[in-house]
Formats: sequence, structure tokens, C-alpha cells
Amino acid sequence: MQGNQNIGENNIIRQVWLKYFPYWPLFILLLSIAIAGAWFYLKYQTPLYVTKASLLIKDQNKGEDEARIAEALNQLSSKKIVENEMEVLKSKDLMGKVVRKLDLYAPVFEMGRFRDKAMYSNSPVKIEARYPDSIKVAKKVLFSFDSTAKKVSIGNVNYPVGEWVNTSYGELKFTPQQSSQQSTGSFYFSLFKPDYVAAGLVSSVSLIPASKQSSVIDIQLGDEVPKRSEDILNELMKLYGEATISEKNKLASNTLTWLDERLAVVGHELDSIEKKMQQYKASTNAIDISSQSTLYLQNVSENDQRLGNVNTQLSVLDQVEKYVEDKNNSGSVTPSTLGINDPMLSQMLTGLYENQMQYEKLKRTIPENNPILLSLKDQIDKSKPGIIENIKSQKQNLEANKSSLSSINKRYSSALQSIPKKERDLIEISRQQVIKSESYNYLLQKRDETQLALVSSIGDSKVIDKAHSSIGPVSPKTNLIYLAAAFLALALTIGLVWLYESFKSTILYRQEIESYTSIPVIGEIMYQKTKDPLVIGSGKRTFIAEQFRNLRTTLPYIGLSGGRKKIQVTSSTSGEGKSFIAANLAIGLAMTGKKVVAVEFDLSNPTLCDKLKVTGVEKGLADYLTGQADQEDIIQKAEVQENLSVISAGWLPENPSELILSEKVPELMKYLSDKFDYIIIDTAPVGLLSDAYVLSAYCDATLYVVRHKHTRKASIQRLDNNNKINELKNMAIVFNGVQSRGFGKNGYGYGYGYGYVYREGKKKKKLLGKTGIL
Repeated sequence: MQGNQNIGENNIIRQVWLKYFPYWPLFILLLSIAIAGAWFYLKYQTPLYVTKASLLIKDQNKGEDEARIAEALNQLSSKKIVENEMEVLKSKDLMGKVVRKLDLYAPVFEMGRFRDKAMYSNSPVKIEARYPDSIKVAKKVLFSFDSTAKKVSIGNVNYPVGEWVNTSYGELKFTPQQSSQQSTGSFYFSLFKPDYVAAGLVSSVSLIPASKQSSVIDIQLGDEVPKRSEDILNELMKLYGEATISEKNKLASNTLTWLDERLAVVGHELDSIEKKMQQYKASTNAIDISSQSTLYLQNVSENDQRLGNVNTQLSVLDQVEKYVEDKNNSGSVTPSTLGINDPMLSQMLTGLYENQMQYEKLKRTIPENNPILLSLKDQIDKSKPGIIENIKSQKQNLEANKSSLSSINKRYSSALQSIPKKERDLIEISRQQVIKSESYNYLLQKRDETQLALVSSIGDSKVIDKAHSSIGPVSPKTNLIYLAAAFLALALTIGLVWLYESFKSTILYRQEIESYTSIPVIGEIMYQKTKDPLVIGSGKRTFIAEQFRNLRTTLPYIGLSGGRKKIQVTSSTSGEGKSFIAANLAIGLAMTGKKVVAVEFDLSNPTLCDKLKVTGVEKGLADYLTGQADQEDIIQKAEVQENLSVISAGWLPENPSELILSEKVPELMKYLSDKFDYIIIDTAPVGLLSDAYVLSAYCDATLYVVRHKHTRKASIQRLDNNNKINELKNMAIVFNGVQSRGFGKNGYGYGYGYGYVYREGKKKKKLLGKTGIL
């Protein structure tokens, strides 16, 4: 099975090769055109380089093992969500800052023969606008730069370099650049709105997470200038890091402001209490308090400290609650949660703040009905009720704790009544002093922690790999373009040949004959341009002569042997070479020593005798059928072969079909069968006359001649059906006049498994494809 499959595949390849190879000059022509087109295409295409960078984001769900030292220093750290940060990196606002920082709104180009080349670091001058958002848009502004005179010329106007100048496009500055690749060509610059350039870069930048479990983002950008794309990505990551640190600094600054305000208030109150104590001692001569009063004061101070902490936490919770319930706080800094030990509340506030900041950033670049914005708005709305509920729960607990502490203070106040009045007043003043002093120290501690966090502020991102470009351009791919051009040339060749041959209404391939009819093809005869119709004979070893010898050897295949010796040769229409086949087949059989007679039964258009070079015939077949001659009178020897005899058509009757119905026909056939070994009958075409159908009853086999590029396909397609109605005995097909296809001159080939190459000059013959019966 495997062997048969391999043979089938090889045959298919051979068939395709033989079908299309003769048209190789057409392929070479189309290939040359395609390669030239590819060359011009590559000249006009802009080479594109890919620049890559990697950025690490501190995700609250990924990579949670942060260093303890960094956590201690970075008290204001807020972990991010990678997906949200990817949207921030691709935001139009952040990219707009990159465009303005690198002056990408004013690119410079050098005009070339095939395409214009973008200049960047190797541009003679760098162009920047003082007010980028108000520049006049211009697609092509020609200019020249005189490095000696240090001036830029636009039209007929000269501008100095290195200073701001007023132009028709806005206030610009031309800064000379030192480049190792100075060009001397023609230059022009374009001016675009920064937001327009930013939008284009946003669509070009690709952000891809390194993996599902990683918080590393791979950033890619394609550009024709590698240095420019590297600067863009590096600046993008730099500005992103600065933005996150700026947010933390705002939070720290807000906290410090609140702490400074509270320290001023508490410090003022502490100074007042200390002055009050000094005045009281001076006026009452009180020096110290008793040990009982000291113990009381310690207990009351501890209780007051706890009560003060509770009041501070309630104050902080009130501010947080006001922040959450305020609908106009989008983008404002979240209030400090100092003193609140609930990590859940801190986490929920951080999430709310980040979502609000993300919402505000994206709202500048995308419409409000965008699914991302709607999702963030939904998250914000859903998180607020949970935060309010948490605050109320904590406030209830703190209020209960406050009531308990107040009750304890009342008991201490009752016990204070048993102490002498002078000592009791002093204890009360000392108590207030301790409370304010502890509060002041607590605020100082928190202020130092906040200042430390501000000084040691660490960003929420880290550059893993700085931007680096590919060594060579990734687009267009030169090898792929040329390969596509070659494939296109091949496809066009096959397509044109297929279209040309598909619209042909005549037979081109043996495979077509075999697909249209079940009648076997037992011989193929090549086309030979010659004036001599006789191509076989003694001493002739041409390829076409060998084909007739092969045809002679296949006659037993259709049952011709022994007493079966009568062969009828016919075709669909005239001009298909049936008389040529009959004449040469008759000679081929006679060359074997057999006695052969060729009968010219085509009474409408007889040509057999002319091909056999038989002349001077007085009596023929028509004379015999009309009773004007005997059987012996119409048989004549052919000079081309001693064993060959010929019966000519004679005079041309007006009713040839009726003559063939004569009773003399079977008598003639019996007479010839007794006298000759083979009888070759050349009859009229079946598509024109019915003679062949009548004579088929007296014959043993029929050779049906099909001519290459002449016989119509419809005639072969109807052959089986016609044969069922009017049968031609033991019919077999001879494929005649097969010509070379394509641009071949030295041989012929017709595809689908059969092909021949023959060169008489070298006396060499090669058979390709199927072997066996031809």
C-alpha cells in the first residue's frame, strides 16, 4: 500500500511537471518581472526596527515578597494591578508628555530618490516649539541649514539657531546637532499636534505581560529610527516612575501638613498648661504632691492617654468618612489614617484611591462609555458602601471604648475629692500636662516617620531592561518578499497556462480522453512537419516510425488475431488524420511479411491512395459496387511496399452511403479475407456520415482517430453514448498529431503521466511516465 501511494505521488508530480515545464520561458519572464517589482517594492518600503524594554510593576496580587527594609522605609507604598498599570502606560496623557519632552511633534526628513528618510539624532538641527499645542500643522516645510553662518533658511527667510524665533508656524527654536553621520541632502520638517502624535504612538506601543504569574511587562515599539524608539520607551518608563513617586509625595506632603497643624495646636495647649502650673505653684506655695496623689495621677494619665487616642481615631475616621462620601473628590489625595490599626480599612482606601486616579487618567483619553471606564466606575461605587460600613463599625467600637474610659475617669474624679483641695488642683493641672505631652510626642513620632517615608520614597516600578533595538530591520523581510515574488511568478504561470488550456474546446491531453470515455487509447502518434505522409518504411528509425510499430504490436489487444483481420479506421470529423493512420499502419503490417490490403471506403473525400502514392487507377470500389468491375479488377499493388495492395475509391458517386448498403460489400469482405492477412478500411468520419456504422458490421475492430488540438472535447464526451446506439466493434482510440506544448521545439509532451523527448540528430529517445501500451 505504501509503495502504491509513493508511486501515485510521484506520478502526480511528474504529471504537473510535464504539463507546465514546457512553458518555462513564460515563467522566466514573469519571474524577472516579479523580482524587479519586489526590488522596487523594497526600495519604496521603510525598514522597521523593533525596540523592546521590560518593566516590573509591584502588583498587589503578584510578587508580594517585597524586601522588609524597603517596606520599612517606604511607609506610603501602594501596590498596583498590572492590568491597570498597562492602561496607564498606554494613556494618551503620559505619551503626550513623552512627545513634548522629545520634540516628536517636529520630525525632520531627508528627501531621497525612492523614499524620504526620517532623521533624528543625525538631523542637522533639532526643532522645538515654545508652545507645542498651538503650532500650525504643516506636512512638509523645506529648509536648509548653513553650519558656517549658523542659520536656517525657510523659503527666503533666514533664522538664527539656538534662540526662539517667530515663524509663520509658531515660535520655534532651531538647535544644531553634532552627528557622526552628517548628510548633505535636501531636508524638510513636519509639524503635528502633540496629541495627534501621542495617539499614533499609543496605537503602536505593545504591552505584553511576561507571564500570568509575573508582574513584568514587556514593552515593544516599531520605528524606522531605532534611536528614536529607544528614547521613547526609556522616557515613557521614566515619566511613569516619576508619576508614581509624585503621587506618593503628594500623600506624604498632605500628611505632614496635617501633622504640623496638629503639633502647633497641641504645642500651644501644652505651653499654656505648663505656664498655668508654674503660676499655681507660685501663688499657693505648692511644691509637690503626696505618693497617693502620684499613684492616682499615673492611673488617670494612662486612662486619659487611651481616651485621647480614641478621640484621635474618631477624628481621623470622621475625615475619612467625609472623603468617601464626597462625590467631588476624584483625584484628590486620600486623608491620612494615622492611628487606625485596621489593615482592612487602609487596603480598601488605597484601592479606592488608585481606582479613582486610574479613572481620572483614562477619562482624558477615552470616552466615558468605554467598557474600561464603566468597569472602574462600577468598582468605585461598589467599594464605597463597604468602606462606610467599616468606618461606622469602628466608630461604634471606639464610642463604646470612650464611654468605658469616661466612666473610669468619673471614678477617679470621685476619689480625687478625698485629697486636700490644694493638692487636688495641682493633680488636675499635672494630669492635663501629661495628656498634652503624650499627644505631642505621638504626633512628633508620626511626623518623623512620614518625613522618613518622603525622603526614602521608592517607586512602584523598576526598569528590568532598558530599551534596546533589533540589530537589523524586522520589516520588510527581504528574503520573504523575494520568495513571495518567485511564488507569485510560478502561480501566475500555472494560472495563465491553466486559463489558456481550460478555455480550449479541443483535446489537449490523453488524460482528457481517458476521463471523457471508457474506450482505451492504444496508440499515440506525434506531430511531424513533413510533406511526405508516409513516415514508416524499411530503414526508417524515426520516433514516429517507432510509434507506428508500437501501434502495430497493440492490435491483438483489441482482438485482431487469427481469422479476425478486418480493421476499420474512422474519426469524428475530417482533418483528424485517419487516412494518414490507415496508410502508415497498412505499411507497418506489410513490413512484417503479411499480405495487407488498404481499402479506400471514404467515398466522399478519398485521400488514402494519394498518401500511398497510388496513381493511374482505372477501376475502384465505386465501380465494383455499381457492377462495372469485378473484385480482381479493383485490387492494385502499392509500390511503397511489396506486400501491400490498395483498393481505391474509384469515381465519386452522388450517393456513397447508399452504395455501401449494397449486397456486394459483404461479398468483397469475404473475398479479401480469403486472400489477405489484414484488411485496413479507411471510412468516412462518423460525425459527418453513417458509413462507418454500416461497415462496422463487417469489421473486427475500429480504430477511432483523435487529433491533438483539433478534435473537439464534446465529440469525445458523446462517444460512449453514441456507441451504445450505433456500435462500432472493438473500438480503440489512436491519439494523433500530438504537438509540443509551450515553447519546446525538440520534442513533445502533453502531461498527466505521458511525455516524450526525441532528437533524431543524436539518435536518442527518452520515454517519461507510464510504460507499457502506447
